[in-house]
Amino acid sequence: MTVFAPDSLELNRKLPLWYQVSQSLRASILGRSPEAPLRLPTEERLAEHYGVSVLTMRQALKELELEGLITRFRRRGTFIEPKARPGAPVRLLGSVDTIVAQQSGETTTLLDHGPVAVPPELAEHFPGLGEVVSFRRLRHDRASGEPVNWAENLVHPEIADRVDPAALERWPMTKVLRDIAGVTVSRIANTVQARLADPPTAQLLRVPLLSPILHITGVEYDERGRAVDIARIHYRGDRFSFAVTMDASAEPE
Repeated sequence: MTVFAPDSLELNRKLPLWYQVSQSLRASILGRSPEAPLRLPTEERLAEHYGVSVLTMRQALKELELEGLITRFRRRGTFIEPKARPGAPVRLLGSVDTIVAQQSGETTTLLDHGPVAVPPELAEHFPGLGEVVSFRRLRHDRASGEPVNWAENLVHPEIADRVDPAALERWPMTKVLRDIAGVTVSRIANTVQARLADPPTAQLLRVPLLSPILHITGVEYDERGRAVDIARIHYRGDRFSFAVTMDASAEPE
């Protein structure tokens, strides 16, 4: 029987391997073509593919099984659930590749882009600048077509000239900055807030006015410590939860 072929992954040794593998495989599953096989390779073959141990691979598969993306049968193997709809928790632990994985089950529409005045509350991140370039996008769940979040990226003008707007309908801004614009993103600082939907957000996400929204602000810095992009993302509160993993194994100083 033909088995599903997942994408490759460049591992970051500073992050949990099982987490990176589960997110990469999740992206491959959600982004697969309709004619792709539903059967996954064996644990051993998957472990070899990702360059991890079988125990690490098993932990990654357990994560996807709990999410409802795969089903495992004794002696028969592991199969992708063809109609699975993940709960899509927002996970802020990870690399650029895990950011891509988070959005792999979504389709993106570029709403508009162009110069805007620097918002007063973000002026400290863009010293000496009066304007930045705004890119606004709306994301829908690929399976249902339901809007799930909308994002505005405020990009340093020097960098924005190298951003291909068409690429933003396929990839997150972080990946576009790194792989297309040639920016070295050295650090991302995220802030999570609970908010109520204002009129533009309620209209874009098709939710009642003042309904709960998960609002994330992410500031991306280059190797010089300069803010090159600030993302403001508005997630539907009924579709997303906030999850973070902490490593408690290190001895306290």
